[in-house]
Amino acid sequence: MEPLKDLLVIETASVLAGPAVGMFMAELGARVIKLENRRTGGDVTRRWKLPEEDPASPVSAYFSSVNWGKEHRLVDLTDPAARADLDALLARADVLISNHLAADAGKLGLQRERVRALNPRLVHGHIKGFADDPHRPAFDVVLQAETGYLSMTGADRDRLAKVPIALIDVLAAHQLKEGILLALLQRSTTGRGAYVEVSLEEAALTGLINQATNWLMAGQVAAPMGTLHPNIAPYGELFACADGGRIILAVGSDTQFKALCRVLGVPALAADVRFAGNADRVRHRALLAPALGAAIARFTREALLRDLLAGGVPAGAVRTVDEALATPVARAMVAASVIDGTPTRRLRGNAFRIEP
Repeated sequence: MEPLKDLLVIETASVLAGPAVGMFMAELGARVIKLENRRTGGDVTRRWKLPEEDPASPVSAYFSSVNWGKEHRLVDLTDPAARADLDALLARADVLISNHLAADAGKLGLQRERVRALNPRLVHGHIKGFADDPHRPAFDVVLQAETGYLSMTGADRDRLAKVPIALIDVLAAHQLKEGILLALLQRSTTGRGAYVEVSLEEAALTGLINQATNWLMAGQVAAPMGTLHPNIAPYGELFACADGGRIILAVGSDTQFKALCRVLGVPALAADVRFAGNADRVRHRALLAPALGAAIARFTREALLRDLLAGGVPAGAVRTVDEALATPVARAMVAASVIDGTPTRRLRGNAFRIEP
């Protein structure tokens, strides 16, 4: 099914957030033409390579992750001929995806007003870094620091950690997708295009969800807790099994906690007043975890997971990325293509299905 097969999308964006939106549309059938800066050798992520990658290859694994299904053109938009080609594309395009700094808009011919004059039906989606400072360069780890993520991720205040994917870019990409789709829906009735803008900063703040409301409503500032959850226990606790495998629990209700104790054969924990309700378990989680750990250590991982899931207890195995990508679900999501003569693979960006 290709619901966007009649759309022409021009992508001048680079790095991750904007290109992820372009790949979203390519996966749904749109024709996506990616214009890359010839003077710098194309999208900068082409050169973000692991030591294990071929240094002579024109693409990297990072670049390949969000550039499936596109036509790639190296251009210099400061050149009059290339600018004329851009204008011709924009005049018949449906969507433009950009992420240039404000100072570069004029040099590239991508000013909002100019683009609108070329094609009043165009939906122009733009990603910027900071909401009130369009001239400030923004990268994911900086946004993770500025918007609170870094301060609450890791083991403690001296051992902070960033989320090991560019999560802020991913959040911004989802926001821009939604805005562009709504603008296209609006265009279907009004005939007019729109300008859709998302900042990495605001997208990051929306992603704080319950941690933001914990502060806004209860005055609690999130602190690093590793895998633990500030509101629920046992939720996020990690335990080692008899065979060395590890599991994680996500017990969100008293009923689930009683079921956990039943599967583990420790009914005394379920009857203990210190663990009677969720608030009690959060308060006494330092006492609860060792008791659960001793019981879990008697089981092998797969056998315990089977019993927990059968008993209605949310739990999962702690898997490495290669183990996760070996599952049937992950294997079915792999998309392969050749980019600039290089075979590439990545996971599809769209995880939804639309069925009649």
